[in-house]
Amino acid sequence: MRWIILTLVVLAAGCSTVPMTFKPAEPILPEQFSHKIFDELLDAHVRDGAVDYPAIQSDDRLPIYLSQLNRVDPNAFMTRNEQLAFWINAYNAFAIKGILDGYSPITYWGRYRYFIGKDYRIGGETINLYDLERQVLIKQFREPLMHFAIVCASMSCPKIQPWTYEPNRLDVQLDRAARAFINDPTRNRFDSTKKVASLSMIFKWFGDDFTEAAGSVLTYVARYVNDPELVQDLMQSDYRIEYLEYDWNLNGISPEEQNHVGPS
Repeated sequence: MRWIILTLVVLAAGCSTVPMTFKPAEPILPEQFSHKIFDELLDAHVRDGAVDYPAIQSDDRLPIYLSQLNRVDPNAFMTRNEQLAFWINAYNAFAIKGILDGYSPITYWGRYRYFIGKDYRIGGETINLYDLERQVLIKQFREPLMHFAIVCASMSCPKIQPWTYEPNRLDVQLDRAARAFINDPTRNRFDSTKKVASLSMIFKWFGDDFTEAAGSVLTYVARYVNDPELVQDLMQSDYRIEYLEYDWNLNGISPEEQNHVGPS
């Protein structure tokens, strides 16, 4: 069954299309668009990375923000930071929406449906989470730090922050998110005696991104390790990398069961 699901994922990804131009109905200008309402929603319902999905479910701020995402042309934002912050926030909003709609990445089939089988509206077009991550965030921006900012509603993902990513603070926010994730012992561990780095599967799945940016995964990781002695040891010793099992369980309180979506 595992290989059937993986085959479906590959086929679906290969056949998918990513919009290059956008034609939103009732468009709003980039200067009229704001992440403020999503920022307020996260601040109200996220505590130390745990999401209160039932509370978000009854909060009308998420539908309003999703509506705004569908009314703005992402290509109209002028700077790279404006565009990157826009897409990161959109991913996190859509990931939350998927959970509220009854989708879940906890199983192989669930991951197919959650990442590929569900489309979201943006700028008058549709896109799924898989394409948003792979074809937009990775391919267009080539910024490995975004892997610590987007959150697919699972326990082993980076903790979702109680704030949105903003263009004028993006570099600082991404650095903060990376350090929070890499120095979290529930997600990455370093045994200086055995010279073993037990890393998140994110560093395996997207290893090419980190290697391209720093020459190796460990060199990239060392940039954001807070302990200077560990940084020196990582750079001077021959550490072996092993990858931790990924926990796909929900990163918060489950939404109401009545919103469960059956197989499609």
